[in-house]
Amino acid sequence: MSSSTSSSSSSSDSPLIGVLALQGAFEEHQQCLEAVGVRTVQVRTPQELDGLDGIVLPGGESTAMGLIGRAATFQGKNMWESLQDFAQHKPTWGTCAGMILLAEKCVGASAVIENGQSLIGGTDIFVCRNYFGSQISSFEMATPGPPGIEPCGTSYPGVFIRAPAILSAGPGVEVLGRVVATPCRQGAVVLQELERKIAAGENVVMMGVVDALDRKNQGIQYRVVTKAHNPDAEQEEKKSDTNVNSDGGDDDHHHAVIELPGAADGTNAREVISAVRKDHVLCTAFHPELTKDYRWHQYFANMVKETVAASTSS
Repeated sequence: MSSSTSSSSSSSDSPLIGVLALQGAFEEHQQCLEAVGVRTVQVRTPQELDGLDGIVLPGGESTAMGLIGRAATFQGKNMWESLQDFAQHKPTWGTCAGMILLAEKCVGASAVIENGQSLIGGTDIFVCRNYFGSQISSFEMATPGPPGIEPCGTSYPGVFIRAPAILSAGPGVEVLGRVVATPCRQGAVVLQELERKIAAGENVVMMGVVDALDRKNQGIQYRVVTKAHNPDAEQEEKKSDTNVNSDGGDDDHHHAVIELPGAADGTNAREVISAVRKDHVLCTAFHPELTKDYRWHQYFANMVKETVAASTSS
């Protein structure tokens, strides 16, 4: 599929949605979007954002996207700076790796956040990168479907591939879906360290990968992280008053709050967020482009159409 190709069944006045094509499942997103009646185009440079009604940041490898996106510049701005501007005004959807790029805060981070500053950001969510494990740990599970899209009330086949999870969402962010899942061994250790930092009152905007191996007794094995059984403990543990800002600085007048999902008693399973929306920005932790269920693509197409209609009437 060439960068100029769009569905022949889509009319010339239908919205034009770009799909970031630096790396990842961009062609699959195009096929799904065209199936719901919108035009698509692949986007690789900042100038190709001109004329778009919306954009999708696909799943793939967020580190690779981060490295590639710094290279292309137009009028003094690289791809990430141009996408920051775009996402402030037009519908933007991040799936899996794309969701990580839109997050303000991330643990298990690599090139997606630099010096406490997200490459795109703009969405007040706290993401755990690779929460569900490595490529060989990929799986499918039932997740909530998008609101208002028929058939309503039925589950959606969420495909999770090296997927992140949203640990918390800030004020004004609408939670569209939650799932109960146990983090992978690496993710469990990252969360354990995160909880330690929060309990100590540390500022947490980003946190890199934590060593999950135990090298004692002349052997190497993964550290086991399981919440001890306590029948008197509440199922949910909320960590707050963490003095965290999206810019990493202290603020004596307003303290952002992170509420971590507590581990279930006797296990390490947690209820995490799988989909959110903030105004015209949509984030999903899973890969809707890898199914034949087009409901999330229809939901985003509707978001784009509503924005186009509003701008036309104003």
